[in-house]
Amino acid sequence: MPPVASDATTTLQPPGRTAARWLILAVICVAQLTVILDNTVLNVAIPSLTENLGASTADVQWMINAYALVQSGLLLTAGNAADRYGRKKMLAVGLVLFGLASFGAALAQSPGQLIAARAGMGVGGALLVTTTLAVVMQIFDDEERPRAIGIWSSVNSLGFAAGPLIGGALLDHFWWGSLFLVNLPVAVVALAAVVTLVPESKSRAGELPDLLGAVLSMVGMVGVVFAIISGPVTGWLSGRVLISAAIGLTGLAVFALWELRTPYPMLDMHFFRNRRFVGAVSGGILVAFGMGGSMFLLTQHLQLVLGYGPLDAGLRMAPLAVTVILINFTGLSARLLPRLGTPGMIVSGMSLLAAGLAAISLLGGDSYGGMLAGLLVMGVGVALAMPTMANAIMSAIPPAKAGVGAGVNGTLMEFGQGLGVAVLGAVLNSRFVALLPVVAAGAGSLPAALSRTRTDAERAAVHDAFAAGIGTSQLVGAAAVLLGGLLAAVLLRRAERTGQDTEAPATPAGAEPATAPAE
Repeated sequence: MPPVASDATTTLQPPGRTAARWLILAVICVAQLTVILDNTVLNVAIPSLTENLGASTADVQWMINAYALVQSGLLLTAGNAADRYGRKKMLAVGLVLFGLASFGAALAQSPGQLIAARAGMGVGGALLVTTTLAVVMQIFDDEERPRAIGIWSSVNSLGFAAGPLIGGALLDHFWWGSLFLVNLPVAVVALAAVVTLVPESKSRAGELPDLLGAVLSMVGMVGVVFAIISGPVTGWLSGRVLISAAIGLTGLAVFALWELRTPYPMLDMHFFRNRRFVGAVSGGILVAFGMGGSMFLLTQHLQLVLGYGPLDAGLRMAPLAVTVILINFTGLSARLLPRLGTPGMIVSGMSLLAAGLAAISLLGGDSYGGMLAGLLVMGVGVALAMPTMANAIMSAIPPAKAGVGAGVNGTLMEFGQGLGVAVLGAVLNSRFVALLPVVAAGAGSLPAALSRTRTDAERAAVHDAFAAGIGTSQLVGAAAVLLGGLLAAVLLRRAERTGQDTEAPATPAGAEPATAPAE
């Protein structure tokens, strides 16, 4: 396709639309999928790791959590680095780090080595999550960007659904290290494509690095995420949770104060005066809350209540991801956006997500048929809300800070998902204990509670109480998502009426513009 003149052309983007933009999108989506898969694929390998590496329960928890902690702590810093030093360059660095760390993980001979390798993968993952979305903002214009972001967002759903399936298939034929070794050819091919195809852009020349802001953001996010991860294991009032939460919240508070004072902030806190940004942020947290919490509940529902094995449970959750992928890859979500507008898309999507959760609670308690209907409705809701939310967040931030915007989006996803698991898990446990205080109190899980039973009637009562707890927590999640959708829609509608969505802090002196902001 020959270049076409465009008013949105800048010094950092070739005239018109980048000819290879859809091929570039395919490449970065593959890189993004690899990152998402590594968030989910390790769960199916826990028995193999315990046997072959002699890993304890605490070791396994750190193998899983090291990746999430490092990635969540570095997202804002990685986005800032991409804006400053070049998004293409940081994307390439992320692929190299992710590939090398994956190779180290495959060759690990002890739990400590695997934990260290997973932390290294988290560094690469943070760079990939932020730079892939920033590159999408760079190479697509306002007209095509919603569809491109929809496809990019679908990769998250595909990763959640495909992780257990791919992990199970690899473990059936190879050793546990194959879960990481498979990342190497993907990283090599993606790196070659990035170097060849992706145009470079950087937008923060002349600014001094915000080193203190980077440290404070890492301390704050790691502390909060670690508290959320540890709560269900050690108890929400345990010393570990309270201390890490206090450190994290203090770090984030000091970070916010510092960002308001420093002349070159990593994250301009004045963005939070923009109703469009606040509305998108609020909705983004609640969408991630609903998705993270529902995946946690659905896995237990299918395996512990309906009695499916891990592979069968994964297959039965796939319709949600398939629905998201079909709607976004066909461009249906992008075509609806001009008709419904951003507030309408968000409230419609989150209402459908809430309706799906409620349907699973009310209709899927005893059979998969009712759950399937809820999964399909949830898939439509996620396909409408999630890419619209990401586009709203990114378009509310100046294009010169696209990397930081992607870091904000990624941080919201990590925080929302963790919060969903923590809150809905706590609701499940409290309801379970309330229904069977003698058996369930202190048990901590359905298997532990079942081990205390002696008769079939007691076991049936435990199963019924656990199913009731899951149903209650799904309804709580549905209510939270619905209220979040309404809040986000109201804030975004007010922003549109006042014209605030077009206002953004000026690009600092010495910084180069990137692409024109999305509408």
